[in-house]
Amino acid sequence: MRKFMQTLCTLAFAMMLPCLALQALNANSGVAGAAGDILIADFEGKDYGDWEVTGNAFGNAPVKGSQASRHTVRGFVGKGLVDTYVDRDGRFNDDNTGTLTSPEFKIERDYITFLIGGGAHDTTCMQLLLDEKVAASSSGEDDEKLVQRYFDVAKHRGKTAKLRIVDDQKGGWAHINVDQIVQSDERPKTPNFLSGQEKEMTLMRRYILFPIQNGIKKARIDVSIGGRSVREFDAEIAVSKDKVSFWAFLDITAFKGKVAILKVNGVTQDGMGMIVQSNAIRGAGDFYSEPLRPQFHFSQKIGWNNDGNGMVYYDGEWHLYFQHNPYGWNWGNMHWGHAVSHDLVHWEQLPIAIYNKKRGDWAFSGGGVLDENNTAGWQTGTEKVIVASWTSTGRGECIAYSNDRGRSFTEYEGNPVIKHSGRDPKIVWYEPGKHWVLVVYDHHEDAPYMAFYNSANLREWQFQSRLKGYYECPELFELPVDGDTHKTRWVVFAADARYAIGKFDGKTFTPEHEGKHRVHYGNYYASQLFSNAPDGRKVQIGWAQIAMPGMPFNQTFSFPHELSLRTTERGIRMFAEPVKEIEKIYRKKQTAKKKNLTEDKPVRLDVSGDIFDVTATFELGDAQVLGLDIGGNRIEYSVETGRLQDARLKPVDGKVTIRVLIDRPMMEIIGNHGRVFITRPREKKGKVKTVEAFAVGGRANLVKIEVNELESIWKK
Repeated sequence: MRKFMQTLCTLAFAMMLPCLALQALNANSGVAGAAGDILIADFEGKDYGDWEVTGNAFGNAPVKGSQASRHTVRGFVGKGLVDTYVDRDGRFNDDNTGTLTSPEFKIERDYITFLIGGGAHDTTCMQLLLDEKVAASSSGEDDEKLVQRYFDVAKHRGKTAKLRIVDDQKGGWAHINVDQIVQSDERPKTPNFLSGQEKEMTLMRRYILFPIQNGIKKARIDVSIGGRSVREFDAEIAVSKDKVSFWAFLDITAFKGKVAILKVNGVTQDGMGMIVQSNAIRGAGDFYSEPLRPQFHFSQKIGWNNDGNGMVYYDGEWHLYFQHNPYGWNWGNMHWGHAVSHDLVHWEQLPIAIYNKKRGDWAFSGGGVLDENNTAGWQTGTEKVIVASWTSTGRGECIAYSNDRGRSFTEYEGNPVIKHSGRDPKIVWYEPGKHWVLVVYDHHEDAPYMAFYNSANLREWQFQSRLKGYYECPELFELPVDGDTHKTRWVVFAADARYAIGKFDGKTFTPEHEGKHRVHYGNYYASQLFSNAPDGRKVQIGWAQIAMPGMPFNQTFSFPHELSLRTTERGIRMFAEPVKEIEKIYRKKQTAKKKNLTEDKPVRLDVSGDIFDVTATFELGDAQVLGLDIGGNRIEYSVETGRLQDARLKPVDGKVTIRVLIDRPMMEIIGNHGRVFITRPREKKGKVKTVEAFAVGGRANLVKIEVNELESIWKK
């Protein structure tokens, strides 16, 4: 009988479990999970119970996990959850809106914990309501994975509250996922990222500083003044002081004296507290002395760079604008950074030149020109107008102009001037036709093209032609062949720098050969030439795709190099050599001449430093390999394969010349006076004590080696 009664009780208790779960969803509170925890809702019931539904985002019942998993939702508990991406008919829809509000309950524990995912908007969130006012809010991370978050409600114990799940957003990531809402006295160990955090600031200093922690979720940051948004971006705000990787800064001098509202979604309380105004950038004392900081290549103070943009020369200044994320180590938040130089060697970084118009409308790549004859009519003073063209990711190809030597820009009110599927407009002046030419990457008929447009005034543009096979960051320019200004060719290339030579009539480019040629190799991409350069010079700078781990900045640029067209045994080819201005930073020179090289008898020069310009010319002899060893960085020319590193290079009159620019994190290897130009990371870093010319597998003659120790361009 005892055994029968035990079995009966067990069966009865088992039958009660579904009822208990439903009561927990419907009642003000119920016990579940760990001892002492109070389950508010687990969304395992057939409907929302006493929760109040408005709008059409939530349907009539929780979504089953089997439905949600079709769009990769994960991290929920049990079989049910809130998921506003799945509509009542089981279809995916990011345009439905509404609210789901709990019945009133009593706060009886220190924390309300929950699982949340979906959009990172402050309008896709779960809110804690006290006296019908929002006391706390939390959003997703633009990720379908639900993660644990919590509200700290210790100071509200004994009060009554409600929870409101909100989807008031349309478009991308316009949905919210919620599950497993529990009261607990145990604080979760994961960082607690909160939404809707606000701070009112009277802007009296130069910067707002943001503590950045590499690798964590991004917060959405909005700065508004007088109800108008003035800055929108995303950043990885550190969860605590001991996690700060570096400090980013937002220049607010344009808004001095105004009252701003700083709103941050996805930030911890500690992180929000570290966002402050300051007249100084934290860590600035270490800028340009960091272990991986290039010492004669330009790099931005902090954050990410990629493509050079808007490169133009005007009245003694070389302007290098560039794709820049000033708030993070990785790509994102595309602005136009800005630096100027008077000699192509020493650079000064200036404030951001072009900001994104709003989140999602980023300032992508483009070009810059000088409107010498004021064809657009935008000149207002004595300074010539610098005109920038760029891709607005939210609108199309846009134009802006500057009357203050490129320091600030005014958007053309007729933007966008071109709408199409493509990006990265570059404008050049076509002198024979007295008109402007805009060349732009154009995705047409499911293939990459370079498209050409004409304009007389920079405002209205007419399509002319397309050239197939060119993808992003196009370039178009004219060069004399062998220095003969009466014998010229036009050159086109895109981001990979593989070029074609031909003729251009102001509307159509006609290649004079099959395929493409190549001068650049290695970690080199998305280059651009300075427009309006003096003496007809064609000076190029490329994005050096070299990571800078542990630094407050990431990536850098190539050293400026001058392009020329020369006749070779294979026809006309382009050459790239470092600009002659590098000699301004030569500090100490060593040379050696006419030396025989064997495997056991290299030529070695003792040096001291970490940045050099080294040039060596070799007669091949019968050696299999010859080259240079600079502090353990070995640069090899294979006689058998005819390759300098990975680049094909034929000897000239039985000789090969190798030039190496070596900087702290990188080196550039130039073969035969610019026939190939190789950009790559430096494997062996640190001080260099010896430079060695060597031969392997036979003899070679060292005609000459010259080693120039360089001076840092950042030296004060």
